[in-house]
Amino acid sequence: MKSKNTRASQIDPMPGVRFTEYLSIRNGVPTTIEHEIVEEALACISINGNEIANFMCSPLDLDKLALGFLYNEGIVDTIEDIETLHISRGHCVDIWINKEFDPPERLIVTAGCGGGVTFDDLSTRHDPIQSEITTTPEKLSQLMKQVHLGSQLYQRSGGIHTAALSDGHQLLMQVEDMGRHNCIDKLAGAVLQNKLDTTDNIMFCSGRISSEMINKVRRMEIPIVCSRTSPTSLSVDLAKEWNITLVGYLHQNRMRIYSAPDRIQLENRNTN
Repeated sequence: MKSKNTRASQIDPMPGVRFTEYLSIRNGVPTTIEHEIVEEALACISINGNEIANFMCSPLDLDKLALGFLYNEGIVDTIEDIETLHISRGHCVDIWINKEFDPPERLIVTAGCGGGVTFDDLSTRHDPIQSEITTTPEKLSQLMKQVHLGSQLYQRSGGIHTAALSDGHQLLMQVEDMGRHNCIDKLAGAVLQNKLDTTDNIMFCSGRISSEMINKVRRMEIPIVCSRTSPTSLSVDLAKEWNITLVGYLHQNRMRIYSAPDRIQLENRNTN
């Protein structure tokens, strides 16, 4: 015999999630549940009338996603490069820029997954970061806890990533998306909109750090990036090349520092 859970009727609706019905089995007993799952949508970006990219993403903060993507791809450098930005009902972001732009020969389709880049493709794009910022393991753990508590969609539905920017003392902004890479683009877009200087900031991410993500971090000139999970081998190599402090598996009392450890102040450092 199945029982019905009416919890959904007691939850206020929230953008970025949708209700669905599923069958929960506990100790062999089925229960029909109506609850929230993260919303997924197809979004597109057009520049000067040319559609250049499609995204599978969370349909929130699409203006930030588009602006950050254009910045991280080197198409725009400041918010002043943007003349107009309009979001249609069909999740399309139409942007006109005031600089020369040659549209790509083919549409970019992305869900935040790699395109076959190598160390040689990326390593020569940027110089090493020079930054005097330092922090402590305790402060990083404290800030990561704030990031987790500030993930509103995750607290409601799970199934979503988050990224946040900090000045080393407090969180400055935070975004969420189903894609890890999309989160960094949204964060970059928010930085452009607010005209922030990120050269001595710290980025916090919920998911695995890939080479593409490190490339976006370097484009934003952020010297420290932290994740709750692991980096890839290529992201570690690039972080070392670009003097980015890469911290993985950041939890309350533990972390792994993969590159540029001198920015993390340690009372007892044992390198054996």
